[in-house]
Amino acid sequence: MVKASDSIESLHFLAQVVKGRWFMMFGSFLIMSGAGASYCFGIYSSEIKKSLKYDQKTLNLLGFSKDLGAVMGVFSGLMAEITPTWFVLLVGAAMNFLGYFLTWRSVTYGMVKPQIWQMCLYVWVGASSQAFANTGVLVPCLNNFPERRGIMLGLLKGLAGLSGSFMTQVYLAIYGNDSKSLLLFIGWFPAAISIFFLAIIRPMKVVRGYNEIKVFYHFLYVALAIALFSMVVTILQKQFKFTHAEYVASAATISCLLLIPLLIAIREEYYLWIQKKQPVEPPTAITESNAPALPPSSPIQINETPNPKSSCCGSICMNPKRGEDYGILQALFSIDMLLIMIATFCGLGTNLTAIDNMGQIGESLGYSTLTIGTFVSLISIWNFAGRVFAGFVSEVLLEKLSFPRPLMIAAVLLLSSIGHLLIAFPRPGTLYVASVIVGFCYGAQLTLLYAVISELFGLKHYDTLFSFGQLASPLGSYVFNVMVSGRLYDKEAVNQLAEKGMTRDSVKELTCIGRQCYQLPFIILAAVALFGATTTLILVMRIRKFYKEDIYKKFREEPNAAEMEMTSATRV
Repeated sequence: MVKASDSIESLHFLAQVVKGRWFMMFGSFLIMSGAGASYCFGIYSSEIKKSLKYDQKTLNLLGFSKDLGAVMGVFSGLMAEITPTWFVLLVGAAMNFLGYFLTWRSVTYGMVKPQIWQMCLYVWVGASSQAFANTGVLVPCLNNFPERRGIMLGLLKGLAGLSGSFMTQVYLAIYGNDSKSLLLFIGWFPAAISIFFLAIIRPMKVVRGYNEIKVFYHFLYVALAIALFSMVVTILQKQFKFTHAEYVASAATISCLLLIPLLIAIREEYYLWIQKKQPVEPPTAITESNAPALPPSSPIQINETPNPKSSCCGSICMNPKRGEDYGILQALFSIDMLLIMIATFCGLGTNLTAIDNMGQIGESLGYSTLTIGTFVSLISIWNFAGRVFAGFVSEVLLEKLSFPRPLMIAAVLLLSSIGHLLIAFPRPGTLYVASVIVGFCYGAQLTLLYAVISELFGLKHYDTLFSFGQLASPLGSYVFNVMVSGRLYDKEAVNQLAEKGMTRDSVKELTCIGRQCYQLPFIILAAVALFGATTTLILVMRIRKFYKEDIYKKFREEPNAAEMEMTSATRV
């Protein structure tokens, strides 16, 4: 009998773990660790170029399609407005598999060379699945932990930035150094993770935990351990030739680190399980002497008339207060959103341009392929560091000093401008520093962007609004990468050919050598980033009063009101 009761208790505890918020957090942890397949583009792009005999211009077009798809979350946001979370994740998994599988088939078994628009479509579909994963994970997590949104966003988006390194290690352990197989792997692996956790990721009732912040720091320590291990392994793999057994060992180590959050989730649910078993104090008898005085003429009323301000579109001319739930059109046509999108255009657009051109920048300055790979690795690691740093530090500053997050965005854009100037005026070793700054600033601004939109415009339509908010990023990438950097680079390369007495038609690919190749483009990018910082300061002036208030007060009052209601019901 004892064994039977113990088995039943174990099953009940297991059910509590699976249904709990912390297991959902573990599932989100894993999904986001596989939601960055677009970060592997630098590995498999050379295979696409070689197999399909593309020139560099066509490959850059595929890269733009990848960048556009990775942030094209409007469709996922609108879908999340009318469908459950599991459906959003399922659609994302299907798009991930379909896009990368078709790309893999075209590269590996393509009897007829696909049209360029077809390859752009395949890459766009695969990269768009990343936006569905973001929407399906971030929105429920922010609803479940509304007071920790900066920490939440920094942690989860940081994992997405690390996912490229994680999936690369696992693919090397399974397939070996085969770039074509990487396309197949990033097609089925992230999709399998999302499908496994479909029923787990969902909005839940907000319950305030006394040690939430400590638990998130434990998650952070795990993420930092993964980042540190990934950086060390990446550097070693570029210095030494790994055997298959060593690839398996590195992948197994990272996988074990990713399972530590499961132990954290079980531990927290066990604490809750013990608390539920504690004896409940008997209710105190209420007498006339100790009964709380109630206002005589304040009956509780429920207003069943829907508030037009919180509808999907709302009245564009009558915006609610900052922090309340905006309608979609109310937010999109607000001055605050316009300033946010300008800052996104200037900041993320210029940093994406630097990231996408880092290989060519290193080549033009005479760095070896191994060194250029180090630059790319530094960008990836510090991208993660920027996302985590911005999330955790901005949360602490906001809580302790009422420090507005947009002011941190302005500081990040100013730092980004310095990074661009280091590329424009290179000295020995400055490209290493520039790689760190660019990666850090890109990751930090991305996290801060998501957090600011949730704070200013509410959470009701957050899934759609943050998708619209980041649309300025690929637009900036196209303008600065193609229209500015690309054209000026080609112009300088043609001038160098002219100095040698050669013409454009005499070479297959334009190549520019020297610091002048990217000097003028990155002077322009530095000025644009500085303009974005100035624009963000205008936003700070507009919303400074809002951030001086307790912007999370209502999220604390709602759980407390629910607890009081339960206590009153028990006494009755």
